[in-house]
Amino acid sequence: MARTTGSEGGKTEAAIREAAINLIARFGFEAVSMRQLAGEVGVQAAALYRYFPTKEDLLFTLMREHMEGLIVAWNAVRPPAADPRARLAAFVRNHIGFHVARRHATHVSNMELRSLSRENLTHILRLRTTYEKELRQILRDGTETGAFLVDDIELTAIAIIQMITGVIVWFRPDERLSVEEVAETYLEMTMRLTGAGTLRDVRHVHAYA
Repeated sequence: MARTTGSEGGKTEAAIREAAINLIARFGFEAVSMRQLAGEVGVQAAALYRYFPTKEDLLFTLMREHMEGLIVAWNAVRPPAADPRARLAAFVRNHIGFHVARRHATHVSNMELRSLSRENLTHILRLRTTYEKELRQILRDGTETGAFLVDDIELTAIAIIQMITGVIVWFRPDERLSVEEVAETYLEMTMRLTGAGTLRDVRHVHAYA
């Protein structure tokens, strides 16, 4: 049943999503029951089905909104017609910041693809492809202009995505490095991986972009 934003139904649905992300990240999708989820939220199990007809509908919604949010976040910070090095810097910083702020949602999105039906899996993979095309285009543009030295764009894009997403595995906000410091360190590694030079070069380009 559709609920308006700000209504009690909207608050309940938000609570369901948050609890589902936390439980699935901790125990795995198959191990979490709708009854367990209802108990976490403090509602009857039957009430969950007013918002999500099946448990997979809930999982798919969580994963779809995670990817759509990532694409929206990137579109909001993408430098217009900037040097490929500045675009790559923006991509890395945004990717790390987005995923660290959503550690559990990222874990669910990465680990539970196997739990989706073929149709839902196809939809999520298309969203991923849309997002990752942005990185491949940055690498392609940089290679064509001589800003990057990349022999295999596809493989390099995969390596970068895996590296900058992997931050969520170990990063904790109470450790010695801030999110911004981690992002800058990973950006330095990314620039070296692409043969783009150092962060000093990138900052110089960004200042005049």
